[in-house]
Amino acid sequence: MRLKRAGETQDVQTVRCQWGRGPGGIEASVGCVQAGVPSPMIPVLAAWQRPYLNIFKHFRVEEWKRSAKEGDVAALTDTRMKGTIYRIRGSNPASSYLQLPRAGTQSLGLTGRYLYLLFRPLPRKHFLVHLDVTTEENQVVRISFSNLFKEFKSSATWLQFPFVCGAASEGMARRGVPGAAPADARWTCLVLDLPSILALYLARSYSHLRGVKLCCNLLVKNLCTSDLLFEPGVPLARARLSDLSCRGVAPMPRELAFPVPKGERWHDLYDYIRFPSEGAKLLHHSIQKSFPHPVAGDRVLEEPGHPPTQLVTHSRAARDLPLVQQISSPKAVPRRCPVSTKSIPKVHLAVPGPGGAVPAGEPVLEEKLHSAGDTRQPLPLSAGGIHVYAHQRRGQTTRAVPGSEEGLVPDPILKLRTIIGFGGCSTKWALWTRDSMAVVYPCHAVIVALLLQTGEQRFFLGHTDKVAALAFSGSGSVLASAQAGPRGLGRLWDFPTGTCLCLFKTHLQALVSLSFSHSGAVLCGVGKDVHNKTMVVVWNTAQVTRGGGVTVLARAHTDVDIQAMKIAFFDDTRMVSCGQDNIRLWRVRSGALRSCPVPLGEYHALEFTDLAFEEGLQQEPEDRALYVCSRSGHVLEVDYKNVCVRSARRLLPAQPREDGQEQAGSSSGPGIAINSISMSLTFCATGSEDGYVRLWLMDFSAAVLEAEHEASVSSVCISPDGHKVLSTTAAGSLGYLDVQARDYNTVMRSHGGSVLGFSLQGTGEQMATVSQDSTIRVWDLTSRQQLYDFSAAEETPCTVAFHPFWKMLACGFDSGVVRIFNLAASDLLLEHKQHRTAVTGLTFSPDGNFMFSSCLQGTLALYRLVAQKIQVLRVLGNVVARDAGSGVDTLVVSGDSRLLAFVGPSKYVVTVMEACSLDELLRVDISILDLHSTILDSAVKVCFGPVLQGELLVSTSSNKILVLDAKTGRLVREVSPVHKLSCSSLALSKDGQYLLTAGDKVIKVWDYGMRFNINFQVFIGHSEPVHQVAFTPNQEHVISIGDAIFLWDFLAPPPVKASPGRARSPASTLVLSSDSSSEKPKDGSETPRQTVPLPLLSSPPCLDISSVHPAGFQSISSESDREEEAELPGSCRKVTNEHRDASVIVVESDGNEEPVVRPKVRQDSSRSPEKTANEPRKGTRTPKSQCCIRPDSYRHFTPRFKASVLPQSFLSPPAGSEVLKLKAVIGYNGNGRGNMVWNPDTGFFAYSCGCVIVVEDLHSGSQSHWLGHAEEISTLTLSHHAQVLASASGQKDGDSHCQICIWSTQDGACTAELFHHETQVQAMAFSWDDRFLVTIGDYSDQTMALWSTHTYELVLSTCISEPLHDVAFSPFSHQDLACVGRGAVTFWVLEQQEAAVRLKVHRAPAPDVLGLVELTSLCYGAEALLYSGTNSGQICVWDTETNSCFMTWEADEGEIGVLLCRHQRLLSGSNTKRIRLWSVGTVQELRLKGPNARSGSVLLEHEITLDGTIVSAAFDDSLEMGIVGTTAGTLWYINWVESTSIRLISGHKNKVTEVCFSPDESHCATCGEDGSVRIWALGSTELVVQFQVLNQSCQCLAWKPRPVGVWPRPGESQHVVAGYSDGTVRVFSVSRTEMELKMHPHAAALTAVTYSTDGEMILSGGKDGIVAVSSPRTGMTIHVLADHKGSPITVLQCTRKQYHELGVEGGELWLAASSDRRVSVWGSDWLQDKCELLDWLSFPAPAGPEGLDSLPPSLAAFCPWEHGVLVYVGFGLQKEALFYSLRKKQVLRKISLPAFATSLSLSPAAPFMALGFGDRLLRLQPCPAGAPQDYAGHDDTVHLCRFAPSGRRLLTASHSAVLVWELPGA
Repeated sequence: MRLKRAGETQDVQTVRCQWGRGPGGIEASVGCVQAGVPSPMIPVLAAWQRPYLNIFKHFRVEEWKRSAKEGDVAALTDTRMKGTIYRIRGSNPASSYLQLPRAGTQSLGLTGRYLYLLFRPLPRKHFLVHLDVTTEENQVVRISFSNLFKEFKSSATWLQFPFVCGAASEGMARRGVPGAAPADARWTCLVLDLPSILALYLARSYSHLRGVKLCCNLLVKNLCTSDLLFEPGVPLARARLSDLSCRGVAPMPRELAFPVPKGERWHDLYDYIRFPSEGAKLLHHSIQKSFPHPVAGDRVLEEPGHPPTQLVTHSRAARDLPLVQQISSPKAVPRRCPVSTKSIPKVHLAVPGPGGAVPAGEPVLEEKLHSAGDTRQPLPLSAGGIHVYAHQRRGQTTRAVPGSEEGLVPDPILKLRTIIGFGGCSTKWALWTRDSMAVVYPCHAVIVALLLQTGEQRFFLGHTDKVAALAFSGSGSVLASAQAGPRGLGRLWDFPTGTCLCLFKTHLQALVSLSFSHSGAVLCGVGKDVHNKTMVVVWNTAQVTRGGGVTVLARAHTDVDIQAMKIAFFDDTRMVSCGQDNIRLWRVRSGALRSCPVPLGEYHALEFTDLAFEEGLQQEPEDRALYVCSRSGHVLEVDYKNVCVRSARRLLPAQPREDGQEQAGSSSGPGIAINSISMSLTFCATGSEDGYVRLWLMDFSAAVLEAEHEASVSSVCISPDGHKVLSTTAAGSLGYLDVQARDYNTVMRSHGGSVLGFSLQGTGEQMATVSQDSTIRVWDLTSRQQLYDFSAAEETPCTVAFHPFWKMLACGFDSGVVRIFNLAASDLLLEHKQHRTAVTGLTFSPDGNFMFSSCLQGTLALYRLVAQKIQVLRVLGNVVARDAGSGVDTLVVSGDSRLLAFVGPSKYVVTVMEACSLDELLRVDISILDLHSTILDSAVKVCFGPVLQGELLVSTSSNKILVLDAKTGRLVREVSPVHKLSCSSLALSKDGQYLLTAGDKVIKVWDYGMRFNINFQVFIGHSEPVHQVAFTPNQEHVISIGDAIFLWDFLAPPPVKASPGRARSPASTLVLSSDSSSEKPKDGSETPRQTVPLPLLSSPPCLDISSVHPAGFQSISSESDREEEAELPGSCRKVTNEHRDASVIVVESDGNEEPVVRPKVRQDSSRSPEKTANEPRKGTRTPKSQCCIRPDSYRHFTPRFKASVLPQSFLSPPAGSEVLKLKAVIGYNGNGRGNMVWNPDTGFFAYSCGCVIVVEDLHSGSQSHWLGHAEEISTLTLSHHAQVLASASGQKDGDSHCQICIWSTQDGACTAELFHHETQVQAMAFSWDDRFLVTIGDYSDQTMALWSTHTYELVLSTCISEPLHDVAFSPFSHQDLACVGRGAVTFWVLEQQEAAVRLKVHRAPAPDVLGLVELTSLCYGAEALLYSGTNSGQICVWDTETNSCFMTWEADEGEIGVLLCRHQRLLSGSNTKRIRLWSVGTVQELRLKGPNARSGSVLLEHEITLDGTIVSAAFDDSLEMGIVGTTAGTLWYINWVESTSIRLISGHKNKVTEVCFSPDESHCATCGEDGSVRIWALGSTELVVQFQVLNQSCQCLAWKPRPVGVWPRPGESQHVVAGYSDGTVRVFSVSRTEMELKMHPHAAALTAVTYSTDGEMILSGGKDGIVAVSSPRTGMTIHVLADHKGSPITVLQCTRKQYHELGVEGGELWLAASSDRRVSVWGSDWLQDKCELLDWLSFPAPAGPEGLDSLPPSLAAFCPWEHGVLVYVGFGLQKEALFYSLRKKQVLRKISLPAFATSLSLSPAAPFMALGFGDRLLRLQPCPAGAPQDYAGHDDTVHLCRFAPSGRRLLTASHSAVLVWELPGA
């Protein structure tokens, strides 16, 4: 298949609308349609336009019939030009112009490639020329050029070029800024290559010239189009001799030529400008004369028969753009998609000249260039979505090298990715797409289309002010939008492609409503005109999709108020409006717009807000009713046909009756204002001022569903499929109600005012913003969801700052208070009051040790952070400028945390201080740096440059950036001008290569080194001034804030630097310089090789990976040193010197001592032999280079933080007498890495959950559990014969080393325990002959150990200088293994001679093209192939024979953490939740044949998206089926053949908050902090149902009990009640899998919930101590008890009344316990509405807890086997359980406990008490006396224990793991 390139024409030309005179003066009217309607595409030849077309002559401009003129336009005779010229004079381009054709709706239809304009600008004046061209997609694009334009601007439909006028006295075009024409301006021949302009700047294909408009201050001789390139000044005779005609060049025709006197040269008298110029190396952003001028005989662009694509390819290819690869493919699509790799096969591209033809059958690569404002989506090249962009230069493939271009690359360098925000002008506009899959809404000046399923956003850019209204056509293909402001512009968009079809003036400044007709032919708008009068305008939009324009059908002024207006769906000429005191029907007839009012009678004084037509298929369109809502709560049903009100209903607030029920309020009272109404076939939706969205039956008899919002609802909109209701609120939130699921989903939240500043968390995943709406919000940048919202009463936040490492947020307020919040606990940590006025600056030092704050009075405070506590060190007064403004970048700290800079003590001075002491180091006066300035310059913002350069950047009020030396204050350089207004924010990239500036409403990206002709790129999108801009920590994104939060993709290539080890020490530097001296230095402009650059074998960095060597021994030693060391007495280590390769490290061991690992180098060391001899030789462990910073890789294991400790004592039951038996474990630890194994041959399947290894039979589902670890298991590995399993966890029982257990898979016995690593074990692997086991430690341990599997003794151990992520043995050589880590692959070779083991190591750095990356995963492939994944999504292929990388490709958008290879297939898993299957059969051919290989591509065969990041995988030998584990706690069965994914194991990812059994014990329910309620089948431990509530935490749940004496019915519905953190209670039906009821009885989070014994009442307790009793039948709250107010409720339990002599009536007892150690006991009769306090218990406790981080909970329960007794455990004087008699009012007995209990449950069947403790202990306590039994299996606090109703089962929970125990003897 041949791909058509930009600018390429079809074989058969098509003429859309050509009119005028054809050859021989015959009138040609081909398919012309009146009123600008495009004609059908009739294939006709444009031969009558060849060889050229004189436009003025052809259309007879002098007659003014087919052309139009306005203002001072006259035809004159010019003696010098020897003919007629046209003079256009005037100061206003809109009132002085010459236009072709006469009507804007017509088209010239001229298809010539070149447009020739012969003109001369009037002296000292400005001119303007507009060209309207049409693309092959029928899109009209305007190309404008003028000497009035100052800079190039572009959008999807408009290109604006500055024009630099030439002067006769200069002899050349001026190279300055465009301006007024000089006094001696020349006549100019301007040649515009229209196809090239469209292709280069907009990536569009040219069709024809539509119109020309010449405006003001021009002398024009002629206008011409042609496919030939005319050369001025070339005589006809010379042209014939040179045979230029065959090369597409011809002499200038006589009627187009300028007269040249004898003896003169054409180029000395006139200017010739060709745009774009031939062979340009970058896109020019101005039109001016280039030198030298083209002469005849120069190489021309193309032959006449060649398509104009060759121009595009050649001129664009010369830019040396980089090779870009994009891979995007659908989910689980079994389609083969070729992926071009960085090892590039032969690529044939079209090049100029006859030799540039494309060989037959060869693929042609498409070149696409996107402007910054282009909103179109690139079209996929294949169904798989593989896009390859290549460029050609002199027949060789090139890539961009910094410094080799004339501007920043790529262009654009930013791409808008996400906008967080909604509204701007109004919060009432949000629409559904036709397929109900996406919502469209405005965010200030940008229109956003958000796909609900994926969260992907599309942007419609073009508006220059806030979007005021939106409307869709009936088909959903055309979107109308209008912006606010004085310009009053509207746009029509082709919604599927995102292109702007038309731009038109609305004549409305304050537009309030916009409505599209169902056919899309009519658009109606309502607003205020310039005189602030209400005006209705109706436009004809029928021709827009065919290339036509928008015309006004009718307009009318009215005195009535209009708040909403809609076009009737059955008639495009009829409309309905409503407003204050009126409902009116409108109609367009004979060009006039007329209206009539609907008689309202008693409702005439209402303020109507919205209207909607009744839906239905059974009625005639005109018979359908019209519904209008009002602010008084009325909904009027209007008979449209008879123009009358049928009925009226009113929404009133509910009022309680005496019987506790609610009734409708009085009709005379105030109603609830309804702001919006929407209709569907089955229900009606209203949005009201009280914040509710209500769904009504069609007769409004009852509300069937409602959703409450935090603010008034602005609008509602029912989706076309009727399944969802979209709603917007005045607070700026956007969400939808899922009617079927009865669930509400928040799509977007936004600040209510401008965003003033932001701060990023250290990892860049979260962002805090401060806004004019007086709130501070924390956002998740991945999901765009709001996480936290902070506000203070009567205080306004001013600035925020995230701590770089801790989850700590600092906020400064206008009161001068600085508050520190703990985000993990959502509470206030500290509060400082060092300031008395508003805090203007707040920041942390990059190392996290210090915090700084400043205020309006100029006070500066320094704080020190110690153990997450902040101490004030120093406060200085009057040092910060009082008028310097505020923001998070007022105070800046250098990257090394040594220097602090700010503007002060005045705005003219910048001060630099020592950060740790606030001692002043430097003070620079900005105002005196510019001696020639007449005004004083002041500093605005400051920013530190790269640490190594020691520079300080200062933006000034005169629009400059001053680069100062941070030590001396010397001015290094100056950049001016930066912005039109002063720069409001500065930010430098982490690598120091790019600078961000913000000013006014634009963002600029600069090359910090200022190496190019054009050193910046400009980006628009904000409708308000940009307050701050910054890079994310990984430099992959840019964030800008102002009117909203914009997240941009930063597309610059990663910096090409040496691998991290190359600059590690002076010795390694010498190695590089000496060994690479023979290498040819690489020029930055050199073209790349055909394969990925190979790491030099002669000069790799030298690593310190010694395991045991003398203290103080340098990491690099010379050969002579080692020889001396080998000869020392007592030294028994063997040191070999035969290997001279500096990259090889030799490790030896004789089997008697720990091995020594030394790198081999060639340099002499400065260390003396005497010092070596005196160093200790044995018994010392090498001081490792401890790495305290976690690597940027999710693949690296980090244990979950636990506050619990191991138990001091453990009373294990005697063998055979265990009462409890572990039956099942629910859950999989998604926090582990590689913690699941499966052998397809033996069927062995095991995984870890907490500290338990679960071995499961996949056929029967039965589990066995291996208990041997006390800490969280990090990883598992299975031997290749599947007889041995190795597992690793953290330190055990206070041991200083990690625990590695070796298990026999036959009987589950632990055969060995290994201890060596100090912190965590990151990865393990068995050799393929199962003789060795290798283990590597984490980033804090940094050791690698090799074990013998025969004795499990340590063979050798090494210390690695950088963290490793994964390890694997070669399947082809039992002695070869490899590791991956930071920027390199380490290859190891084991050599064993008798008892001695020798290890050779080679470190191969990653290719430089990848930049600084982490190699995160690896696997061996076919022979001599090794695959490795990176944290940036690439897969590298290594040749293990040469230890070099020869191929890479973009395999994913995120980090690849899992790789598996079988034969010719490769599986990859990443943190984008995707697993992908690749065909890599051709990779071996590429390794063997290199660039001569026929194919160097891999094929993407399948892709499946799962529910979390991929952390483990195991597959069969053909990679057809396997098991994959994710961070969501799920194990998936994957079948690639059937493209299916099935959940095998699932569990909670976050903490489990409650567990309970069903009454029949066939199921159990769990809930968690993630907001989920999950129902499990106990027989199979499979997940049956899951109920999910977004953005809430489910804190408690209870299963509805079965009534006593009632046998279970087969179809009986079972219910579960759950309490949430927002104070709501939800009742779920398990059998129907739906939510049946939602109540909101609490203002605070719920902490406990239970059913009454008969299931007729729900008791709920909150965090504020309130207990509510609610009826699940009516949904009403009957009782509210505040006895425990102020202390969270911990337990609620109900039981049947056991004693009548307790003194209360009723048949039920219930208790409530709170965290203040108080228990209340109540007697209730729910049918009689009685609830009486029976007893009140308070348990004493010491004054303060000693040795406890937090207080244990207060727990109580009724004793099942002893009536009238309750059991209490909690914080007290003693660690004990108390048995209290309700009848005797005293404690009966006490049972001593080892610690304060964290959970409690009493068996209903036997006198057993189960208790959980904070030291991970589960105790079963016989009562009243007996020997307790302790059970292990938990890796954290046992915070939940629940017996089954029969007492035969027990559920326990520890964080996310749920354990099911059986009591066989119960």
